[in-house]
Amino acid sequence: MSAPTQVLFDEPGPKSRRNNIILSIVSLIVLLALVAFVIWKFADAGQLEPEKWYPFTFAQIQTVLLQGMFATLKVAVVASVLALVVGVVFALLRLSSKKVISVPGTIVLEFFRGVPVLLLIFAMFLLFGNEIGAFWSVVFGLTLYNGMVLAEIIRAGILAVPTGQREAAMAIGLRSGQVMSLVLMPQALRAMMPTIIAQIVVLLKDSALGFIVTYQDLLYQVNLIGREYNNLLPTFIVGAALFIIINMIVAGFARWLESRLQRKTTADTEADGLTSKIVD
Repeated sequence: MSAPTQVLFDEPGPKSRRNNIILSIVSLIVLLALVAFVIWKFADAGQLEPEKWYPFTFAQIQTVLLQGMFATLKVAVVASVLALVVGVVFALLRLSSKKVISVPGTIVLEFFRGVPVLLLIFAMFLLFGNEIGAFWSVVFGLTLYNGMVLAEIIRAGILAVPTGQREAAMAIGLRSGQVMSLVLMPQALRAMMPTIIAQIVVLLKDSALGFIVTYQDLLYQVNLIGREYNNLLPTFIVGAALFIIINMIVAGFARWLESRLQRKTTADTEADGLTSKIVD
């Protein structure tokens, strides 16, 4: 006799189903009304006129947008590399068996992970903006926050590696540093790579906050074009589309890398199984 199926809620009766349908229809009508109202307001303000889109056919505007995209990608790439380095360092600090190392590392990590990234960028610009400029203010702000998040991701990946791996490495005479760098860290990075790349996508989107410190990234250029040609809505639609394209490319790379790592892990497992059979 099969076990009864467990559900999280009771099956709705005829009256409840009817009420759910009515609520769904009303919600859809309200949502469509809100969308229609927003479109009407933009149309009334002249933001939907065809001439508002003409500036994007100008070579100068296209060049400015490409420069903004390059500035966004540049700050994201530099911050991603530095955040990975900071993440590895603080993950190792937190995993240290010595309290004098792990406790200060934990305090610093929790502090910067708890501060909003916008405040970090703004603080970097206010404190060191005259010396390092807007670019490095954005980079350091993104690095401090995302580096601490990556540290927790990497630490979780290291702790997820079976303890037998460490014990086997120690049994063949490897020192603690060698065990971490040669055995534990590669496996942790491989297992957590999709999560790491997902956090880098978040970093890429957070790079738009550089606008607040006048860093001339894509959002800065979009706002400038929109105010100059009085076409804020079309300009922000174009800017959003460019951001979506960039994020889709990064997300696609993440999915490709994840599938590749899974295939490699499966192939290695099958090879190890075949080797064990041959040895037996």
